[in-house]
Amino acid sequence: MDNQEDTIAVRAGENIDLEKVEHYLRDHIEDIGEGTLQVRQFPSGASNLTYLLQIGAWEGVLRRPPLGPVPPKAHDMKRECSLLQKINPVFPLAPKPYLFCEDTTIIGAPFYVMERRKGVIVNTSFPPGVTPTPELCKQISHTVIDTLVQIHAIDWQAAGLDTFGHPPGFLERQVKGWIERYHRAKTDDIPQVEPLTSWLLSHIPQSPAPTLIHNDFKLNNMMLDAEDLTRPVAVFDWEMATIGDPLFDLAISLSYWATEDDPEELKTILPTVTMFPGFVSRETFMEIYAQKSSRDLSSIDYYMIFAYFKLAVIIQQIYVRWKRGQTQDERFAVFGARVQTLITHAAQLAGV
Repeated sequence: MDNQEDTIAVRAGENIDLEKVEHYLRDHIEDIGEGTLQVRQFPSGASNLTYLLQIGAWEGVLRRPPLGPVPPKAHDMKRECSLLQKINPVFPLAPKPYLFCEDTTIIGAPFYVMERRKGVIVNTSFPPGVTPTPELCKQISHTVIDTLVQIHAIDWQAAGLDTFGHPPGFLERQVKGWIERYHRAKTDDIPQVEPLTSWLLSHIPQSPAPTLIHNDFKLNNMMLDAEDLTRPVAVFDWEMATIGDPLFDLAISLSYWATEDDPEELKTILPTVTMFPGFVSRETFMEIYAQKSSRDLSSIDYYMIFAYFKLAVIIQQIYVRWKRGQTQDERFAVFGARVQTLITHAAQLAGV
């Protein structure tokens, strides 16, 4: 893929000091070779900033936190880099990190540099020239499911990931934490919230054995081979990965897996190619996952209800910023209605 296709010129105000970065790279990475540092920016993503670094034939990807104040423990570059260092040897789809820098005099924030992977990311449309046949869509579905199964099969203790999570009580902490986040960001009175959150608190199932979980695994966080869209090239955005409940991770993925027979208002919130003919249903996704992982999915309904509630809270947290005038982006004006849609959908699934 040509660099001009998947990157843009660095956005105004998001520049980095090329001279300082080049000196740092040459001091810490061998065999970079001749040339002057060139930088472009990856435009996707709304939090961490990601840049393509090029010196001659050498390429790397730099990730840094967003500009401005960052909440404690959020956007932890050191954690994300050290996680990738441990995951890459046992799960090569996780990019290999080259270095971590905590010297904030270089670019104004901690950052890390990792290898560059090349391919395509499929989100709301297919790349030009690709005909999304039902057979291709079915095969991509299996690629996504297989990759999630592989992540959950990683021997996280052997990989040295013991310190990256607290598995006991994981699900209960998640449920209570997201309910608290909703109330902190609350704007409108939605009558279904109280019965839904009460139901979630009183029906928490027992979690299966903990695994490494990605915590934001979805099709557009995967990179696929441009010549063969059924072959994965990379899995990105590991910043929220931890050791926890694999069914929680599965349900988060399924909540993004919109299908053609979903309610129209739900499809509007989650536009994605998974609505194309051939992509498997959520039920089939679960069946294949259960077969390949040998996990009992008898309590998956609970996890799905919670996943939709969590998605509602994420959107509510954006909506409250618009409501308070902290952002002027008019796209967020409709987010209140989307929160209502997701809460209503989750409450209907719960029967409350």
